[in-house]
Amino acid sequence: MSTNTTESSTPVLDWLKWLVVAGLLAVGIVGNWYYRDQSLLNRVLALVAVAAVAIAVASQTARGRSIWALLKESRVEIRRVVWPTRQETTQTTFIVVMLVLVFALILWGLDSLLSLVVSRLIG
Repeated sequence: MSTNTTESSTPVLDWLKWLVVAGLLAVGIVGNWYYRDQSLLNRVLALVAVAAVAIAVASQTARGRSIWALLKESRVEIRRVVWPTRQETTQTTFIVVMLVLVFALILWGLDSLLSLVVSRLIG
């Protein structure tokens, strides 16, 4: 019988890490505003670096690990999807466009008929 002792962080440490993430994002926003006269490229690179550090810190939390696992599972599921061929996509799109046109004509005809009936009744 084994016990699961792989839990490396407590909820208190997770909150602390999330506060660090929020602080990093705030520093990035304020720094971008403060250095607005600097080159846009330098500011973008700095923001990307700060965001990377924030993501690295966030991925060390329990929720961050679960989000990372969800992203990995989503990638596996996307690989399992059987995507339609170009011909199937073209045919389906053509059918949808034709049905939209048919229903548009039906609605236009009903609108014209109701307009005619109302105009005959009113005057």
